[in-house]
Amino acid sequence: MRKPIAFVSTMILLISWCFTINAQPLNLTSPDGKIEIEINLGDQLSWKVSLNKIIAIENAVIGLDMGKGKVLGQHPKLKSQILETRKEIINVPIPNKDAVIESHFNQLSLTFKGEYQVLFRAYNDGIAYRFIDGNKKSKTVINEEMTLTFPQNTHSFFPQEESMYSHNEREYLVKKVKDIATKDFCSLPVLFDTKDVKVLFTESSLHDYPGLFLAKNAEPNSFSAIFPKYVLKAIPNEKHGPDRNEIIEEAANYIAKVDGDRSYPWRVFVICDDDKVLVESNLVTQLSESSKIKNTNWIKPGKVAWDWYNANNIYGVDFEAGLNMDTYKYYIDFASKNNIEYVILDEGWTKSTTEILDDNENLDVPELIQYAKSKNVEIILWVLWKPLNANPDKILKLYSSWGAVGVKVDFMQRSDQYMVKSYEEIARIAAKYKMLVDYHGAFKPAGIERVYPNLVNYEGVLGNEQNKWSKLITPEHNVTLPFIRMVAGPLDFTPGSMMNANEKNYAISFTRPMSMGTRAHQVAMYIIFEAPLQMMCESPTLYYKEQKTVDFITSIPTTWDETKVLKAAVADYIVLARRKGNDWYIGAMTDWENRNFEIDLSFLDDGKYEMKVFKDGLNVHRNAMDYKIEVKTVTQKSQVKLNLAKGGGFSAIIKKVN
Repeated sequence: MRKPIAFVSTMILLISWCFTINAQPLNLTSPDGKIEIEINLGDQLSWKVSLNKIIAIENAVIGLDMGKGKVLGQHPKLKSQILETRKEIINVPIPNKDAVIESHFNQLSLTFKGEYQVLFRAYNDGIAYRFIDGNKKSKTVINEEMTLTFPQNTHSFFPQEESMYSHNEREYLVKKVKDIATKDFCSLPVLFDTKDVKVLFTESSLHDYPGLFLAKNAEPNSFSAIFPKYVLKAIPNEKHGPDRNEIIEEAANYIAKVDGDRSYPWRVFVICDDDKVLVESNLVTQLSESSKIKNTNWIKPGKVAWDWYNANNIYGVDFEAGLNMDTYKYYIDFASKNNIEYVILDEGWTKSTTEILDDNENLDVPELIQYAKSKNVEIILWVLWKPLNANPDKILKLYSSWGAVGVKVDFMQRSDQYMVKSYEEIARIAAKYKMLVDYHGAFKPAGIERVYPNLVNYEGVLGNEQNKWSKLITPEHNVTLPFIRMVAGPLDFTPGSMMNANEKNYAISFTRPMSMGTRAHQVAMYIIFEAPLQMMCESPTLYYKEQKTVDFITSIPTTWDETKVLKAAVADYIVLARRKGNDWYIGAMTDWENRNFEIDLSFLDDGKYEMKVFKDGLNVHRNAMDYKIEVKTVTQKSQVKLNLAKGGGFSAIIKKVN
């Protein structure tokens, strides 16, 4: 991996003593001058931010309670400030949207009496701040304060949680901020809409520190940060899944233990008046630490044939389907014939869910792995977090010795300091054995994936698996995700359903699930949803019957060199173009409204291109599985019409003609 190169274009050093500056607000603007932060040093460190002179956040009060009466940010005494402009080129080894990121920001570094700093950064698409504690003593963080006050009549797309012990798989409840009940809280990312400005809040560079949740205050438009307390004792939940679910029996009165000086996570705010910016933003990556893996060439993104969603529902074969050798060889053969890089062995391959050093009596996993390798397919193994966490080095070393190249780790459900540290530790050990990691039952991406790019995906999303037991995965939900959850990073939504249904025809089935929206809607997810490790959720038997769809899906990459959003409206529709090498890919999805777009192809270079299209069929209103594939010649001057049915989609693969 090439290390990021930082070009510091200008630096202005301003040193001011506290008695001359504390009453004066400090200002920081984005490089384009459109975003402005005003920082106030009164009794409590606070700030507000505007876009084009329109207030986005009216007031934000911040602080870090270190106990014993010491609160960083309270009665701040400024010793010095440094204002600098930086331009950096960031090379992303496993890129979700852009392989090369041009990072340009202004930074204000404030040093205060009491051995701490607060850094503020302003980018053209948002802002961020973080605390840096210079005290080298061991300590505890009692709490981190952040109170956000938004303008009146602000709405939120609110991923409301019932507990901080959570998979973070939520709907986005569209509510006026003033109508959200006091003490209701959400996980991140969360989106706020003032009608003039949108603010997406999340975090980055989250290491050895609890994840942040956001709770509604009694004041009509105000929220405060809340955190899971440091866990002192967790016990199995004997009444409900003790192999994977826990009860936090004892928690400390603090949120984190700290050994010496450290930087705390970045608090990240994407700020825009154009919904396209939300999807194009790379702020979480830009604010993450650099990779600790020097050579990332062994990390291979790709697609995965997945068994659990379709309940091993294969038929027309001369063996009984189930958790056995014949069934998994069937998956492997399917993957091999279609150039699918991976097969996952999900729940059931181990002797039991807690005895994970041995396979079940009907499987010989090492033999299966070697069979897969002979077919140019690699195996990823599902495992529960609890038994893996008991001895991750021993377990991952064993799996690696069998030839497995990755693990899907499930049911973490916590965001406390210990769990966040465990995410990173498992990723580090997996990297030692050149293994990929896919986290399920997980919080959102927040920077660990850049430090350990073998951490190729996270769930933390209300995804396709919900089709097995709910009616939550609507086209509207699907076109909300790119603007909120995906802003944080990759999401293992697990697309690829071949059983597609219009709203009136949809029915819940655990073992034979179907999806809402059209076939073209599902196919477009492979271009729109970012996932370096991208699942194909359907039964191979159905995929064999839908070979044309499979051929189109397997022609789509899972990482990207460049992303351009062409049309976008949160929870309504999205049209984007992505480049991989010299080829371009267009994906479009809509909610339950049919929509027509005309786009130009000016992003193409000169020359002729072949454009292969997968779109909604003429009878898709009768049968959501109806689609049409067509091929045409285009140039950069071409205009392309997109006609999306209700719950529909559109995909195009554009390759230059020699």
